[in-house]
Amino acid sequence: RLKQIDFDGTFTYSNEIEVEVDFTPKEFVLYQNYPNPFNPSTNIQYELLASAYVRLEVFNIIGELVALLVDQTQQLGSYNVTLDGSKLASGVYFYRLTAQTNNGTTYSDTKKMTLTH
Repeated sequence: RLKQIDFDGTFTYSNEIEVEVDFTPKEFVLYQNYPNPFNPSTNIQYELLASAYVRLEVFNIIGELVALLVDQTQQLGSYNVTLDGSKLASGVYFYRLTAQTNNGTTYSDTKKMTLTH
């Protein structure tokens, strides 16, 4: 509830209201990594609408797989994965999330990130 204070010092309270907040993911989402550019590590966040087999891969600029961050079945929810780039060269990389649900629905998205040493 809110408290309103007038210029003369008097105050009143508003009626109480109840709010229900639902943080359950509403869709498959791959967010931009943070920080970007990064040195030496960055966080990659994604949300799953349903239980799915998930692969989170990192590729260099010529398409070579340089890191496999997730390769497993995960439940509905929000996830945060840290990439340690200390053993990678400076440059542009791409990360791809692929999620396949039990009913055959597939979600895939790719984003770009920059590593600076």
